[in-house]
Amino acid sequence: MFQQIKKTILGDEIEGQLPGRVKDAIARQQSQSEVLIAWVQVFIVITFSSLYGLSPKTFAADTMFAPVPYALVAYAIFTILRLILAYTNKIPAWFLSFSVVADIVLLMFLIWSFHVQYEQPASFYLKSPTLLYVFIFIALRALRFEAWYVLLAGFSAAAGWMVLLGYAVFWDDGMSQVTRDYVEFTMSHKILLGAEFDKVISIIVVTLIMALVIVRARRLLVNSVAQATAAEDLSRFFSPEIADQITHSEGWIEPGTGEARNAAILHCDLQGFTKLSMERPANEVISLLAEYQSRLVPIIQRHGGTIDKFLGDGILATFGAAVATDHYASDCLNAMEDLMDEAALWSRDREAAGKNGMTIRFTSAVGPIVFGAVGDDSRLEYTVIGEPVNLAAKLDKHAKDEQANAVTTSEAVEVARIQGYEPRKSLETRASRDVDGVSGTVDLVIIKS
Repeated sequence: MFQQIKKTILGDEIEGQLPGRVKDAIARQQSQSEVLIAWVQVFIVITFSSLYGLSPKTFAADTMFAPVPYALVAYAIFTILRLILAYTNKIPAWFLSFSVVADIVLLMFLIWSFHVQYEQPASFYLKSPTLLYVFIFIALRALRFEAWYVLLAGFSAAAGWMVLLGYAVFWDDGMSQVTRDYVEFTMSHKILLGAEFDKVISIIVVTLIMALVIVRARRLLVNSVAQATAAEDLSRFFSPEIADQITHSEGWIEPGTGEARNAAILHCDLQGFTKLSMERPANEVISLLAEYQSRLVPIIQRHGGTIDKFLGDGILATFGAAVATDHYASDCLNAMEDLMDEAALWSRDREAAGKNGMTIRFTSAVGPIVFGAVGDDSRLEYTVIGEPVNLAAKLDKHAKDEQANAVTTSEAVEVARIQGYEPRKSLETRASRDVDGVSGTVDLVIIKS
């Protein structure tokens, strides 16, 4: 029952339902926090050591054992070990809990040592402002975004102060120091129990508030990491531009919403793939597709293209559709030239490996399109619609008649030149060509290798 309540309060039950990759991402965030915490602890050791070194020593060195330097040295060694473990990401949960308690024990020990160092009654240390360091240790545990360690630090501090209070009251006739007079308490070493209980209550209340804040913040962290992981996954299934639009959309994406703009459409097609897919084993066919796409897609994206969809052995890419640009045609034709080079290199690599060379056909067109979301509320897809899309697909079939592997339109070349396109390959214009499915004739441009 207790474990179930703990899981619900601390959010462990929700995190237990997360995918492993999201948990791993959260763990990496916590590992980074542990490094930060370790360095803060190093700073605290240096601070405590400096304060002890600068403070006056009223006892005789030859008659009094000074435990503080030994405690600081031991804690410094412990802190260095913790720093090393933090960098190696090998800190077990029990060690973290021990570290929390060790921080509080060190602080309480230093406070207790004041009455020895200054040769005063035990009640003397109850007036020490060093107790305020407790809140630093509690806040330090918040960096890990785990409420358990905040609670452990806070309740350890409350228990530690109660132990010091008990020592001051019951050790060496401390009861004679107890008073109910607030003025006497402030002007002497007298003990006002109510004031000490107020300190304990303050520590507990601050701890509970911090724990509540951490629970809420951790849920935000979990949601943030989950969304970041989902966005990373989206970029694998969608182009980065589409994934960015989905994750950063200010409102709910509705089907039937779109934008009109000018864009370039690129169609890539692997010749002879249909026949090959019927003759070769399935794994070999899929492996060929993956190899083909892995060589072409980075080039398309490098030129600012967006993969609209994979059409079996075809790739439909857009330039200036998902993200409007004023150099969409130039980007498209530059990409076509680089894709032609890559296709030739890929074919040579296959032949060198004793495999059949492959031929890829590239066609493109430019013009006004509509880019938007289609489908219904349960299944949406970003797509591009317009005459350039249809023309690029029809040119793919027509390219066989032209005996060409890279075909575009005169309009595309003209627009691209205006946008700064400077051909690196020879261009051949073939005017007034009849293309199946297109009314009228089309002026084509063949890009030659």
